[in-house]
Amino acid sequence: MTTTIELTGRNYDDIAVGEALPELAIPLTRTLIVSTAIATRDFQDVHHDPELARERGSKDVFMNILTSNGLAGRFVTDWAGPFATVRRVKIRLGAPNYPGDTMTMTGEVVAKENGLVEVKVVGANSLGNHLSGTVTVAYPAATEGKDA
Repeated sequence: MTTTIELTGRNYDDIAVGEALPELAIPLTRTLIVSTAIATRDFQDVHHDPELARERGSKDVFMNILTSNGLAGRFVTDWAGPFATVRRVKIRLGAPNYPGDTMTMTGEVVAKENGLVEVKVVGANSLGNHLSGTVTVAYPAATEGKDA
């Protein structure tokens, strides 16, 4: 028996500069912060040990940059669909992501050329912007035969 899965997603031609992405609220649980630090092999104690994080001047454990990068990429690829691939994630960190808060991701298409779509992203929590920057995705059919 053969199973066929039909993938559906955004089409490059239907994306417009200025288009806003739907917001994504990410609950910042202690489990998310600790498990993603371990998954990215970031064993710094400030990402998993609340007591040591406080000794180092933080109010609690906080999210690592690798997780923030991954969440920024996921936010854009969830919107972009299965045909898009991440080409670049370029973010800066600001306010820490602590357990018990929520990070709300927002985005806007700021450029579109030669099969590449650049999205400005912001991840904000109750303390301010946790991350800001851009994520660039490529649509393969739109880049065939072009330098991308």
